Amino acid sequence: MKAVLIRKYGGPEVLEVADTAEPMPGPTEVVVEVHAASLNPIDWKMRQGLVAAYGDLKLPRILGRDFSGVIAAAGAGVSEFRPGDAVFGIGDRLKDGTHSENHVIDVSLIAKKPRAITHIAAAALGVAAASALAAIETTAPVKAGDRILIHAGAGGVGHFAIQYARKKGAHVIATARAENHDFVKAQGAHEAVDYTATDFAAAVKDCDIVFDTLGGEAHNRSMACLKPGGILVWLNAAPIPAGGGRNDIKVLAAPVRGGRAAVERVGQLAAEGVLKPHVSATFPLDRAAEAYAMLETGRTRGKIVLTVR
Repeated sequence: MKAVLIRKYGGPEVLEVADTAEPMPGPTEVVVEVHAASLNPIDWKMRQGLVAAYGDLKLPRILGRDFSGVIAAAGAGVSEFRPGDAVFGIGDRLKDGTHSENHVIDVSLIAKKPRAITHIAAAALGVAAASALAAIETTAPVKAGDRILIHAGAGGVGHFAIQYARKKGAHVIATARAENHDFVKAQGAHEAVDYTATDFAAAVKDCDIVFDTLGGEAHNRSMACLKPGGILVWLNAAPIPAGGGRNDIKVLAAPVRGGRAAVERVGQLAAEGVLKPHVSATFPLDRAAEAYAMLETGRTRGKIVLTVR
């Protein structure tokens, strides 16, 4: 089968589309014929060897976390799924990934794809949608009347967070470049702040929640946007700097976990129309390097998806 893999760490040039062995399912696994697989920043960071928390990965390594496809084969211990079922999910970060024609995965990490959404839309949910929900549905639950600032609102995680928060009845403010203001407002933001031209820490006040996907200097500056008793919730951000704290707010990390419950939840919300993946570009598998290079600019809206079948 064809797969996008790396044999060493580096830039987009180290990506290969190569022939690899067909995967075989273990007792609790299925082999999925991948129809679509999206990209996340963690993919290019893994390619560069920047994800120290994952440890030393065994190379060569197939990249990718998110996917949607159809089951081709099931292990002897699998009863809840069968060949022909359309499924989607989030792959195990410590195993070969989903940017391939076929992917083997434990059934605990997948769910049936809602009929109401396409394979491309299902593949675009995954890590990004689960991350948004982990932060503002679970760790710092947003509710009607809340005032929430969402950083990087035009990105994969950000645009899902805007949609969810708006549906819950919150007043949503998003940071985004000026050229993305119409986009984030179309996702549901009431206000947009151009962080390249305006000091968001001075412009945005009295928030109940700030959702930080940036880290670094923006993390500490975001504290100024919160009212007493507010929550700064963060995930997948750059290193969090020391200092700058306030004793009248909470600072909480949002642990993002895969698994069937998370996958089923994002699928349910997508089927209900609460979450609507915006796919800014699609690439065939053999043009994966272009897709990665586009993602690394940090200027894309929503998600980028590899179309495999």
